[in-house]
Amino acid sequence: MNPEPYQPLLHIVLYQPEIPYNTGSVGRTCVAVGAKLWLVRPLGFQVDNYHLRRAGLDYWQHLNWQVVDDWQHLLDELGQRRFWYFTKFATRDLGHAEFTPEDVLVFGRESQGLPEEIRNSAPERCLRIACRSEVRSLNLSNSVAVACYEALGQWRRAGTDVPLPE
Repeated sequence: MNPEPYQPLLHIVLYQPEIPYNTGSVGRTCVAVGAKLWLVRPLGFQVDNYHLRRAGLDYWQHLNWQVVDDWQHLLDELGQRRFWYFTKFATRDLGHAEFTPEDVLVFGRESQGLPEEIRNSAPERCLRIACRSEVRSLNLSNSVAVACYEALGQWRRAGTDVPLPE
């Protein structure tokens, strides 16, 4: 964990991420939009992994991030906030969600997505990012970027008074 360089507008959770490049890219997006990155163990890499920091370039030092040991620890830390679960199994499209500041956006493992028990805990808050049938899903880091900018766009269009990136 590092000192918090900014108050997060969103919380991005990567549940047991496997690929350091994806996590590094997600970290870069989090800095860009003012989100806090949460990593739920076990991780498929070391947090000080060269590839993780390389993908995040020189932005990692500005990232507000934290690693938690398991799903329950994450719930203990963020339990009072609203969670959105991103999964290809959802029937609700990302564009139909109404995001509010400090929402928690949860993304699963690159190889398996989110476990069924997490998805089933709140099916009404499971979201999908629309893709043509030729594509199973978007890359994890791309999915996070799409979701973050959808939330920021909603706030901008609604005139929400939050400090948005320019």
